[in-house]
Amino acid sequence: MRRAEVSRQTKETRITIILDLDGSGTVQAGTGLPFLDHMIQAMGRHGRFDLDCKATGDLDVDAHHTVEDIGLVLGETIKKAIGDSRGIQRFAHAVVPMDESLATVALDCSGRGFLVYQGCLSQPALGGIERDVFEHFFHSLCVKAGLNVHIIFHGKNDHHQMEAVFKAFGIALGEASKIVKGREDIPSTKGIL
Repeated sequence: MRRAEVSRQTKETRITIILDLDGSGTVQAGTGLPFLDHMIQAMGRHGRFDLDCKATGDLDVDAHHTVEDIGLVLGETIKKAIGDSRGIQRFAHAVVPMDESLATVALDCSGRGFLVYQGCLSQPALGGIERDVFEHFFHSLCVKAGLNVHIIFHGKNDHHQMEAVFKAFGIALGEASKIVKGREDIPSTKGIL
């Protein structure tokens, strides 16, 4: 069973995430940030994994700590659910259009966290979240999960761009982490990820 639960509590945030990689796309998100809830729901729904994300944070300060810590906890949960990577696809990519916007995500469950993020939102903030915090979210997630991810996006509408990114990330993660029928090895020439 590829299901994991991780909780983290600091003086700034309290977060619990439950992830089932073999789910059907059922998502519950309660972060105190409706736009982030919408993005998490899109990611899980299109990635076809079940996800329950509950978070409280110091939103009276700003969204940074909450968004960053959700990325950290989600990354740790993904890593725990994938386990030793035995039998997984490992590599995947997705290209998602949303009206005038287009997002491409290429993902490797390599065990080595690295993010390339190319794209720019036009407004200073989106849904109460400063635009640079979205890159920080994905960086935190990738480092904790051990994922090598390239995110490239463009468009005119910030909502469309970011929604396309989250959907593409979900699809790529769902595909890369899926079990390949008949494969029982660890997908690496090194024998370990």
